[in-house]
Amino acid sequence: MDEREKHRILMVSDFFYPNFGGVENHIYYLSQCLIKLGHKVVVMTHAYKNRSGVRYMTGGLKVYYVPWRPFLMQNTLPTFYGTLPIVRTILIREKISLVHGHQAFSTLCHEALMHARTMGYKVVFTDHSLYGFADVGSIHMNKVLQFTLADVSQAICVSHTSKENTVLRSGLPPEKVFVIPNAVDTAMFKPAPKRLGSHEIVIVVISRLVYRKGADLLVEVIPEVCHLHPNVRFIVGGDGPKRVRLEEMREKHSLQDRVDMLGAVPHSKVQSVLITGHIFLNSSLTEAFCIAILEAASCGLLTVSTRVGGVPEVLPGDMVVLAEPDPSDMVLAITKAINLLPQIDPQSMHNRMKKLYSWHDVARRTVIVYDCALRCSNQDLLERLPRYLSCGSWAGKLFCLLMILDYLFWLMLKLWQPDMDIEVAPDVHLTSSQHGEGTWVSIEDGSSK
Repeated sequence: MDEREKHRILMVSDFFYPNFGGVENHIYYLSQCLIKLGHKVVVMTHAYKNRSGVRYMTGGLKVYYVPWRPFLMQNTLPTFYGTLPIVRTILIREKISLVHGHQAFSTLCHEALMHARTMGYKVVFTDHSLYGFADVGSIHMNKVLQFTLADVSQAICVSHTSKENTVLRSGLPPEKVFVIPNAVDTAMFKPAPKRLGSHEIVIVVISRLVYRKGADLLVEVIPEVCHLHPNVRFIVGGDGPKRVRLEEMREKHSLQDRVDMLGAVPHSKVQSVLITGHIFLNSSLTEAFCIAILEAASCGLLTVSTRVGGVPEVLPGDMVVLAEPDPSDMVLAITKAINLLPQIDPQSMHNRMKKLYSWHDVARRTVIVYDCALRCSNQDLLERLPRYLSCGSWAGKLFCLLMILDYLFWLMLKLWQPDMDIEVAPDVHLTSSQHGEGTWVSIEDGSSK
């Protein structure tokens, strides 16, 4: 790759390793594939327990665990301007050319994008979730998103349904929003070496046991399926506030021998749980994409899922049975899936998933978005303010005030500590014999060990 084509990207989100989830996996795998393409990637997130400071991951991926502690649902407390000094330092220190924020619910993402635009950097935002329009939380979140995306260079959504949702919530022009789906590491999620017998049908559920993931639906669906199909057994992996309801259901219907509650399952163990089953059950009430479905399909499981959000876009019709988020309809869908099992070839399904979804393809398509963002014209503060002013009669004025204050704070920081006084982290270009072609690693002191 030619030097002028290489990008230096800062990924920002409150959600990253050691947590495991859709957003965390997306950032990690996308970063690794971008590094293999020759780009430099740095991740910025908040501290997790004793994980603080600068860490290095596979392929030389550098992660800044900023010493901010999570406040609510792994999100840091909003500070507006408290993160500006450290964001500025990282941008200059790593010679970043573009900032990529992930997840609308991430406080750190919103603040980093705001500061990056103040400093004249191009920014890209990826939305991973669907939000409503009526409840108080969604109304406030949509306003925050409207503020952040008012001056974003480009945006990415993981499904067409997600794109429609984001455009409606933020007022962002549809032509600035790209659709790039998630993917799955098929090398990690492989079918069982030997095909499972059909004398006992095992249905696997791996999910956070919360309302949004449809845990209440499971409470009604599982007893009915067990009653209709004596040869069916459930394996439920995951933890959350709704776990108590599932355990009460198991006790009430005397299903202790037919419903195994595994508790929280580490991501490294998910594949070993999936390959013990025939059917994967997803009961989510809202979902922008659902990587869990891809992981199950890659392991050769037939999927039964609620027809919500972007789920119908994820798999071909012969690999998934869709149902309305209603207990009776889900029971019918599970019965249909049980009848379809003799037609399912796990290895063939795995091979199809290899061709359908690839993180390398996601990375290549994301680079195209980066190229579009970097071609956008540079604008000063006065040219950008009208975009914020158009966000509402009173909100627009408030957003303009926030950006003006952020700009003044940035000027004060430049006077107090000029850019030239911030030490730049040298880069070492590793050869293909070390870590693969085009891998970049920052060495703090410029020396190698």
